[in-house]
Amino acid sequence: MKLGFLYAGQGSQHPGMGADLYEAFTAFRAVIDSAQVDFDLKEVSFTDAAGVLNQTRYTQPCMVAFAAGLTAVLQEAGIVPTAAAGLSLGEYSALHAAGVFDAATAVKLVAFRGRAMEEAARGIESAMIAVLGLDRAPLQAACDEAAALGCVVIANYNCPGQLVLGGEKAAVEKAAALAKEKGARRCLPLKVSGPFHTPLMAPAGRALEEHFRSVSFAQPRIPVVFNCLGNVKGDSVTIPQLLVKQVQSSVFMEDSIRKMAAMGLDALVEIGPGKALSGFVKKTVPELPVYAVETAADVEALINTVKEKET
Repeated sequence: MKLGFLYAGQGSQHPGMGADLYEAFTAFRAVIDSAQVDFDLKEVSFTDAAGVLNQTRYTQPCMVAFAAGLTAVLQEAGIVPTAAAGLSLGEYSALHAAGVFDAATAVKLVAFRGRAMEEAARGIESAMIAVLGLDRAPLQAACDEAAALGCVVIANYNCPGQLVLGGEKAAVEKAAALAKEKGARRCLPLKVSGPFHTPLMAPAGRALEEHFRSVSFAQPRIPVVFNCLGNVKGDSVTIPQLLVKQVQSSVFMEDSIRKMAAMGLDALVEIGPGKALSGFVKKTVPELPVYAVETAADVEALINTVKEKET
């Protein structure tokens, strides 16, 4: 089977994620145990006794370690991607799956990214609001009108009928109110700690640009569909440049899913806690099968499914 791997982003994390995988699979255990971070990654992921998992600097390395461990488990079972993509943070896991850097490097990179994003968000009264049931053009018009109150952009193009506003609180709330007037079905405030994927993250972009100078990026072995392009990259741009842009630019997830569907894949596999990306796929390209893999039972079910399809 030709499979595309989709990696979950920040927001789907929860205490207990990966605990059963750690017990069941040596390959998962090896990735988690080798993660080099300045906190107890297992404790935060598996129990979160201190209640810090939802803080960006902890979320990002925990999520990427989880994804890298699960990728290793699937690889050991002979299940490898033909193409990969990820939502925001998940893009680093997609690049790891493509061989751009190893698991330990991926975890260290997002640990740095999480700290840089927290620092960039400090002191900004920000908000992110999911807008349901409105097309891109009228929501962009609402952003243009509300921009007099501050920074507001469409930060995420998730799937048809689901867009996310981000930026300064007053401007975002004004744009959401205008969206309702223009026919949006619902506007739902999101629990996030900063104006992610907006120009307000420019300081994080500058920090990443400097940090990447000391990091080695290999050529991807498989196509990677990038957030800020909704497409694979061309020769005129580098992966570090795209990751710098990504943190402060819109995430074109719907476009990325459509691009993967156009690659002739047999199915997509969502890797990570939750099933948010599976929902996006079903609303964007409902004809393309998608399997969500989070638990040891999910791994066994996917292995069985692949065996059945290949026999």
